[in-house]
Amino acid sequence: MDDPPPQAPPPGRTEGPAGALLRVEDTTGRSLGSGFLADDRGTVVTAYEAVRGAAELLVGRADGAGVAGPVRVGADAVTPLPGSGLALLRAPGLAAVPLPVAAGEAARGAYVLVAAGGWRQARVLGPAPFAGDGADGALAAGLELAIGTDGRNAARPGGGAAGAPVLDAATGQVVAVLTPSLEVGRQGCFAVPLRAAVRDAPDGALAALLARNEATVPALGAGLNLAGALQLTATTVGSEGPQSPTAPPVERPGTAAELAAFEDGPCLVLGLVGAPGTGRTTELAALAARRAAGASPAPTVWLRGADLLPDDLDVGEAARRALARAARIVEAAGGTAPDGAAPHEDASPEEVARLARRAGRSLVLLLDGPEEMPPALAHRLSAWTTGTAAWLARTGAKLVVGCRPEYWEQVCGLFPGALRHRPAGPQPGRPVTDCVPLGDLPEAAAAKARARYGLADGLLAERHARHPLTLRLLADVRRALPPGVPDPAERPGPDEDGSALPLDRDAVFSAYLDLMCLRTAVRLAAPHGLRGTALRRVAARVAGRLHEAARRCLGPGQGELDRESFESLFPWGTGGGRLGELPGCASAVLTEGLIIPAGAGYRFAHEELGDWLQGAHLDVDAALSALVHRWRVGGADGAGREAAGAGAEETPRGAESGGGGAGGAGDGAPVVAGVGCGVDGPGAGSGRRPGDGAEEEALPRATVRRRRRMAERAAAEAGRGRVRGGAWRMWGARVPGWGAAGTGRRRGGRGRSARGGAPMRRRLTGRGSWVAGRPGRAGTGRRDLLGVRGAARGRRSRPGRPRPSSG
Repeated sequence: MDDPPPQAPPPGRTEGPAGALLRVEDTTGRSLGSGFLADDRGTVVTAYEAVRGAAELLVGRADGAGVAGPVRVGADAVTPLPGSGLALLRAPGLAAVPLPVAAGEAARGAYVLVAAGGWRQARVLGPAPFAGDGADGALAAGLELAIGTDGRNAARPGGGAAGAPVLDAATGQVVAVLTPSLEVGRQGCFAVPLRAAVRDAPDGALAALLARNEATVPALGAGLNLAGALQLTATTVGSEGPQSPTAPPVERPGTAAELAAFEDGPCLVLGLVGAPGTGRTTELAALAARRAAGASPAPTVWLRGADLLPDDLDVGEAARRALARAARIVEAAGGTAPDGAAPHEDASPEEVARLARRAGRSLVLLLDGPEEMPPALAHRLSAWTTGTAAWLARTGAKLVVGCRPEYWEQVCGLFPGALRHRPAGPQPGRPVTDCVPLGDLPEAAAAKARARYGLADGLLAERHARHPLTLRLLADVRRALPPGVPDPAERPGPDEDGSALPLDRDAVFSAYLDLMCLRTAVRLAAPHGLRGTALRRVAARVAGRLHEAARRCLGPGQGELDRESFESLFPWGTGGGRLGELPGCASAVLTEGLIIPAGAGYRFAHEELGDWLQGAHLDVDAALSALVHRWRVGGADGAGREAAGAGAEETPRGAESGGGGAGGAGDGAPVVAGVGCGVDGPGAGSGRRPGDGAEEEALPRATVRRRRRMAERAAAEAGRGRVRGGAWRMWGARVPGWGAAGTGRRRGGRGRSARGGAPMRRRLTGRGSWVAGRPGRAGTGRRDLLGVRGAARGRRSRPGRPRPSSG
């Protein structure tokens, strides 16, 4: 008597994956059964009944698709498992979709999907004993399924469904294989549960096949397996990590050895510490590539400091968001997720870490640039670091932090000593300890890097010839040189013998910035058909926007460019509007990769290049006044110090001269160095200017002269009644002296650059765009490696009377 069909509509999918069901035939074309592909080697799982006694078989897709057609399988490529009622076929080159195998068994009452005369839904009734057909033992129990008459007839011997996969309707993973009824007197539909068959033969061929299936056939959603975890983590590296370099990176033997020892050791935290441009991101990317390669790939999640949120409690929350983004990307690309399921909901870092531990591997999180975290989270750095240490200890995951020395100095002591990896090599010394230091490349590695980039020895100055970022950017510039442009190394220079002087970092960065501006201009000018001088004018306008973006990055925050400022400088569009408005500039800049999305805003892709460009817009005197000298204001009771901190954001850079510490405390205005403040000592807070007291005797002459100049300039500005707005960011301090973000201009007179203190010169490179630079800086064309100089230089503005700008 047939079982009654279920009353409620069954959950999950109603159709199997396209291209997953296989057909097993003899050489005459007679159907013997079905099967499915289980790994990346072409191993097919089917029923023993379908291959018993056959000398040669043909295996192909049940839908008849596939360019190569069926694959011929001989008797020597068949591994019979008669005790379990199964058989394994080796059919390399089979064009089919492999199916993941579930880690558990189907529960009683669960809904399944069966390929018996077409895809049909069935329900698990429970275990059913049946006898195997071989002398090597028998399966203790199978599964009995409730299915309609047509499906039951197809599952009988000779019905063509023997060996068909039984899929979990919720996850789409294989839980069993249909087999003909071998128990006399029973009329149901029976299947062999694969995990139960492995328990009966843990060292057999089927157990090895299921291990390969878990590691090579990804499954997402509630049935996430190791291969699915590897796919998700690899997606985080590909989408969040850096772009592939133009040449393979040179391995630093010491650094690679320390990272390998960390992977195999018991410690959970490693600090990869170095200044921007020393290759921190490159080393992290190389580590991720090594872990993804080999016979036993391990999961690696890429995180950026800009992706952290102010209310994060530990690094696990950032990893969870990264895996959710990766799951949506895989799902959109056609990943293996059940119908109606949300694979990102089950992609948790805790589950990925558990799967990795079960396979004898570890989950590693790569945190690049944690200094870019939001200011609110930076204020809770101690609590966040403590929570991260607890999360790592709880899950067994490992963390590699690529950061600056200043950041590691703050967080190193917050991680327990048992969790920190202590390298065997030399350490940079206190307070930066227990880390793997990075600097310029060793001489042997630098020579190998120059050879890979095609850079001749002597092309770069000796102090820059081993700098990783300088080598990479110079290689990009040389690769972009158009035909007919002479090589920079062959150009005559101002040396005594007429040879070219070696290039320095400033020349390389300037040339690379010009190259990015030209490439962006080409994308913008293509709809208008512009060439030559007109194209160079567009490039000059792009350079002006980039300089303004760098200036705005100096505002409050952690050096990022907020979305509103980015869209005002680089408007979106298709490129078909007015050329003066630079339509489509946003997509062009992002495509070239000079600026990249980071968190809720945007950043320069190369951190050192961004710092170098921002340095051209930094008023060093105002920065020193706000960051250093203002903390020396006030008397012994500290009243002046509080007053200076209270008015730092609303007063002019110079404040009033001659007021002294007491005067500053009265009106809340900060006092610059030398105005109302001396050095710490008997004269502190007395209101004496440099040169008025004996405190100058203990100071170097250069310091005295600088303080006098600052006092004179402050007095002159106070007399004219100038008030400047804006701020600059450095370690959370605000530095007055720059126009507010969005104004597009710098208020006041002459500025001073960060390199050497030489006056900057500003030139108008288009309507509303200011470029601040100096010889050897971006946009000035000192060493024009591209053979192109600025076409629209405009008129120089007189000091103290800048031209208005529209931003």
